[in-house]
Amino acid sequence: MTTTKIDTGRAAAKVMNRSVLTRLLVEKLSDQAVIGGIGHSNFDLWAAGQRPQNFYMLGSMGLAAPIALGVAMAQPKRGVFALEGDGSLLMELGALGTVASVGARNLTIVVWDNESYQITGAQPTLTSRGVDLVAIARGAGLEQAYWAADETHFGELVDRALKQEGPLFIGVRADSKPPAGVTERDPAKIRNRFMEAIKPAVAEQRP
Repeated sequence: MTTTKIDTGRAAAKVMNRSVLTRLLVEKLSDQAVIGGIGHSNFDLWAAGQRPQNFYMLGSMGLAAPIALGVAMAQPKRGVFALEGDGSLLMELGALGTVASVGARNLTIVVWDNESYQITGAQPTLTSRGVDLVAIARGAGLEQAYWAADETHFGELVDRALKQEGPLFIGVRADSKPPAGVTERDPAKIRNRFMEAIKPAVAEQRP
C-alpha cells in the first residue's frame, strides 16, 4: 500500500484534534481490539462509541503498549491498537524495543503528542523541548514509525494497520482541546466486557 507524505517530520506534521482522529479510527474498525491509555486517550475512545473490544485503562500510566502487545501476541489474527499519550509513553519507552523485537504484524501504537500532561494540569512533557517520539521508536527498531502529516495520511496509516502490515507506530501532533466525554470508571465492568468480547478468538486458537 502506498501512503502519501510518508516521510513528514514532526515539525511539518499538522496539529490535529484527538477526538476527531479517534472517531475516524473507530469508524474503520470491525473486531479489532483497542487499548486506550489513561486519561484523555481513553476518554475520547469512550466518546467515540463503547465497543466491547475496547479496553479503557484506569490509573495504569504507561502500560497501553505493553497490554496491547500481550493481546496481539495472544491473538495474532486480531488487529490490536494502543492509544497512548506522550507523557505516558515517555514513562515506558523500553516497551518500544520489546514491541520491535517481537515484531507483531497485528499491532499498531498511536501516540497523541500534545506536549503536555494534559489531565493533571497541562505540565509540559519533554516533547515540548524537542524530544521526537517517532525518532525514538525508529531507534528502538520500529522501522514503520511515522508522523501523521494530516487527517488523510492518518487514515491511510490506519488502513495499512488494518491489513496487519505492522508493527506500526503513528505519531500524531495533537491539540489540547478537552476530550469529547469521560469514561465510566467501573474497572470490573470494563475488564469483563473486554474479556467476553475477545473470548471467541482465544478459543479458536487453542490446540
